[in-house]
Amino acid sequence: MSGPELITLGCRLNIAESEAMRALAGDGEDVVIVNSCAVTAEAVRETRKAIRRASRARPEARIIVTGCAAQIDPASFAAMPEVARVVGNADKLNPASFAPSAAGGDTIVSDIFAVRQTAPHMAAAFAEHARAFVEVQNGCDHRCTFCIIPFGRGNSRSLPAGLVIDRVKALVDAGHREVVLTGVDLTSYGPDLPGAPTLGMLVERILAHVPALERLRLSSLDSVEIDDRLFDLLTGEARIMPHLHLSLQAGDDMILKRMKRRHSRAQAIAIIDRLKAKRPEIAIGADLIAGFPTEDEAMAANTLAMIDDCDVVFGHIFPFSPREGTPAARMPQIDRATIRTRAARLREAADRRRAGWLQGLVGTRQRLLVERDGRTGHAENFARMKLANPAEPGAILPVRALAREHDTLIAEPA
Repeated sequence: MSGPELITLGCRLNIAESEAMRALAGDGEDVVIVNSCAVTAEAVRETRKAIRRASRARPEARIIVTGCAAQIDPASFAAMPEVARVVGNADKLNPASFAPSAAGGDTIVSDIFAVRQTAPHMAAAFAEHARAFVEVQNGCDHRCTFCIIPFGRGNSRSLPAGLVIDRVKALVDAGHREVVLTGVDLTSYGPDLPGAPTLGMLVERILAHVPALERLRLSSLDSVEIDDRLFDLLTGEARIMPHLHLSLQAGDDMILKRMKRRHSRAQAIAIIDRLKAKRPEIAIGADLIAGFPTEDEAMAANTLAMIDDCDVVFGHIFPFSPREGTPAARMPQIDRATIRTRAARLREAADRRRAGWLQGLVGTRQRLLVERDGRTGHAENFARMKLANPAEPGAILPVRALAREHDTLIAEPA
């Protein structure tokens, strides 16, 4: 074996951590590491399915489960006969956690709320992506009523700018032309650091100190925390990609209040209107939850309307699932059939919006970052593109979109 097999579920932060674990776990041993997600009950079920599939495919391998689901409910994964070890989020970047004789035995899960710092990941390359992912923040201090993730990630903590810049430089030197900044609550970056820098300040420093970096992308943002400095960078800096994924969650003010979100419907629409007025090519993605407790048809319609009102072309739709220990799990629940119907309605609207957007890109020129397969990649606005002929992996090519094929644009060199 040239190294462990990594199975990654969930967010971009997990992608970054998986590559670090690939390096830390070393070569030689037959190991599968499942980096789990707990954002929904379905994500936990998918983690269990991935473990069973891995065991059937490689029955001799040691299967190690880590990530948020493992942190939150280690006992349930330790009880699975396929699992050799459960490693919590606080321990997943410690090489000793993966050794066969690791202290702590079959379950190594520390108190995540005792973690006060985050550390840079030492992955020098990303096996499955041309883009590189850099963690700059971890944990969350907010307590949205539906969310279990703070119990998997702990309190918010930020990586000092100097260490972030060193990581970005190293990745650019290794040949990466696009870097994605990741975090659990990315826009909360900085208040725990000396001088309380903001995410906008960090981005400014990266751009200034790593002039060879061609493309910088930001992962999910909280719209209410986009301050003037960050707004000006998002709309005025060409090296920041025109693609934003926003944590909207709902489009009804009462549901937003019951979720304990910090923005209103009008505020979300207003910031997106401002962003697109200043930089019209920005593509908007959003997380939206269907069937939150107490949601009636009028409330659901308000969330459905957000897809058009906010020009959401990358809709991530989550049917609500109660997470034990969260306030939303104790609220009056919507029946599962209604939740499925509302989620399907949201997905249909998001698919329609994305299809229209992609069709509007046919005939345009884009700059494509070629993926590892040499045939696919993403434009600056994150539109997925497929080349008629293979190109050098990791290259940035000027291309012309020829046609739309489902969720992908067919392209040729311009």
